[in-house]
Amino acid sequence: MKTRANDFSKGSILKHILRLAIPMTIAQLITILYNIVDRMFIGRIGGVETTDALTGVGVCLPIVTIIMAFSNLIGAGAAPLISIERGRNNGEESESILGNACSLLIIVGISISVLGLCFKTPILKLLGASDATLPYADSYITIYLIGAIFPVIALGLNSIINAQGFGKTGMLTIAIGAMLNIILDPILIFVFNMGVAGAAIATVISQIASAIWTVGFLLSKKATYTIKLRHMIRLNSRRIKKILSLGLAGFTMLATNAAVQMVCNMTLKQYGSDLYIGIMTIITSVRDILVLPVQGFSQGAQPVLGYNYGAEKNGRVKKAIKYMSVILISYTVLAWMTVAVFPQFFIRIFTENSDLLAGGVPALHIYFFGFFFMALQFCAQTVFTALDKPKQAVFFSMFRKIIIVVPMTILLPVFWTPHVNGVFWAEPISNLIGGAAAFTTMILTVYKKL
Repeated sequence: MKTRANDFSKGSILKHILRLAIPMTIAQLITILYNIVDRMFIGRIGGVETTDALTGVGVCLPIVTIIMAFSNLIGAGAAPLISIERGRNNGEESESILGNACSLLIIVGISISVLGLCFKTPILKLLGASDATLPYADSYITIYLIGAIFPVIALGLNSIINAQGFGKTGMLTIAIGAMLNIILDPILIFVFNMGVAGAAIATVISQIASAIWTVGFLLSKKATYTIKLRHMIRLNSRRIKKILSLGLAGFTMLATNAAVQMVCNMTLKQYGSDLYIGIMTIITSVRDILVLPVQGFSQGAQPVLGYNYGAEKNGRVKKAIKYMSVILISYTVLAWMTVAVFPQFFIRIFTENSDLLAGGVPALHIYFFGFFFMALQFCAQTVFTALDKPKQAVFFSMFRKIIIVVPMTILLPVFWTPHVNGVFWAEPISNLIGGAAAFTTMILTVYKKL
C-alpha cells in the first residue's frame, strides 16, 4: 500500500499547502457554482416573476446548507483522522475510516431524502415562504431532495480524496458536475421553459456526475486508500464516534449557517418584505464567492497540519499556522476593500432588477464591514479540526452563530432604524467577537503548547 505517498513531513510547508490549496480553491469555486449559478439564471427570468422565483430559491438555501452540513459531518470528520493516521503510517486504519465513512454517507443521504420530502411544506413556510414564493420554493426543493444522496456522497468523499493529498483530483471531481450544471441550466430554464424546476434538475444531474466520478476514483488503484466492502460492512462504534465528534465542528458551522439563514429570512419578512429576502439571497451568494479562497487555503492547510501533527513534527505545524494566518487575513482585507469600492458590480452578477440594486448596495456595505475578522475564525477552526480538538472547534462554531448572530438578528432590528439594517449588522459584529475569541483561544491553548 502506498502509505507514504504525499509525504508532508519533508520539504517546504508553504509549497505543500499551496499545492493542495490552489486546486481546492478552484474546487470551492466550482462547488459554489452549483448553488449560485441557479440564482444567476433565475435572477434573469424577467418580469415580476424574477423576485418571487429568486426569493423562493433563497428560502430553500437553509435546507441545501443542512444537506451539505450532514455531508460535512462525515467527510470533514473522517478526513483529518485519515491525515493523522497517514502521518503515523497506519494504512489499515485509514482505509477502515474510509469504509465506515462511506457507509454513513449512504445512510444519511437516504434518510435526508425521505424525511425532507415528508416535511418539506411546513419547513418551507417556517423558513419564510409566502403564498407568492412557496410554489417556486416547493418546485426547487422537491427535485433537490429526491437526489439528495448524490451531493452527500460527492462532497463527503471529496474531503477524503483531498485528505490523501490528491487536490487536483478533488478539483476535477467537482468540475465535471459544475460544468454540466452551467451547460444544463440555461437549456432547461429558458429553452425548455422549465424555470425553477429546470434549475433543480440541472443541479441534481450535475451532482450525480460528481458522485460517480468520486466513487470511481476511490475504487481505483490511483487512490492511496480505496473503498472496500469489508470496511463498509464492519462498522466500528469507536471509529464512528471519532468521525462524528470531529466532524461535528464542520457540521455545526454549516448547520448554524442554516439556522442564521432561517432567522434572517423570518426577521426580514417581519420588518421588510420578500424583496429583502431576495437581497439577503444575493448578499450571501456574494459572500460565498469571496470566502472561496479562505475555504480553499484553510482546507489545503488542514491535511498538512494533521499529517505533521501525527508525525510529531510540531515545528512544521506552527509554521503552517503562521503561513495560513498571514495569507488569509491579508486576502480578507483586500476582499473587504473591493466590495466597498465596487458594490454594484457584485450585485449585478445576479440581477439587474432596480429595486434589488437600490436596496442591495447599502446592505452589502453593512454586511461586509470588517470582513477580515472572518479569517480569524477560519484559522482557528482549521487548527482545532486538523489537530483533533473537536470540543474547541464545535464550541466556537456554536459561539459565533448561535450565541451571537441569532440573538442579534432578532434583537438589533428592534432598536435599529430602518429595522432591516439591524439584520445585516449582526454578521460583522459576530465576525469581530467570534473571530477574535476563537483565534485568541487557539494561540493560547494550542499554538503555544506545540
